[in-house]
Amino acid sequence: MSTTEGTADPQAWFDRWVDTYDTDRRVLIPCFDEFYGTAAEVASLGRTGAVRVLDLGAGTGLLSGVLAGALPDASFVLLDEAPAMLERAAERLAPLGDRVTTVVADLRDDLPEGPFDVVASALAIHHLDDAGKADLYARAAAVLAPGGVLVNAEQVAGPTPGIDQHFRDRWREHCRARGATEEVLAAADARMAIDLPASVPDQLEMLQRAGLADVACVFQSWRFAVIAGWRPAA
Repeated sequence: MSTTEGTADPQAWFDRWVDTYDTDRRVLIPCFDEFYGTAAEVASLGRTGAVRVLDLGAGTGLLSGVLAGALPDASFVLLDEAPAMLERAAERLAPLGDRVTTVVADLRDDLPEGPFDVVASALAIHHLDDAGKADLYARAAAVLAPGGVLVNAEQVAGPTPGIDQHFRDRWREHCRARGATEEVLAAADARMAIDLPASVPDQLEMLQRAGLADVACVFQSWRFAVIAGWRPAA
């Protein structure tokens, strides 16, 4: 999760929710298993062995934990601006030992040196404006190894205002059906106050402009989507 431009203390913005963030995921992401599972399936497609993964806006390491199950010999670099979140991620991934590195940085900062076989992100890039998203996609594509994949499991906007409102309305109904309390929804609303989601078509165009090939939305359930693009092989 990153980035929080305009907040008084960017690092503290998400660290304040470190103790409840993971607990709330399954009620706030009604399609949780398919959402994260599809991201892992894409990341591991045709890959085995010592795969190198960069997790952007890694937060508590939830996505990397799922990816580690699909890529058991992979090494991970987790980048996030919230130190307490990364501490929780290091605890989650402790069984991987020295195959895990954490980096406290903003998504607008220089990325760790590649090449990476997989650049992945979950519920983070929507904190950037559209120019920032496009710039990050270009920089992420540049650190991918030939044939590498960029996969973003993301909260997306509807392609029209009317559809976007349907996305928002259905999200609240689905969360309540899964047991989300009004307190949990209020905390989610507070976090989402800084969100700048973009539509799937707009982001696929960004991936193409970044030089990625075979871009696609491989999963979508209302406001949650998994998009991906592959760097052409050398």
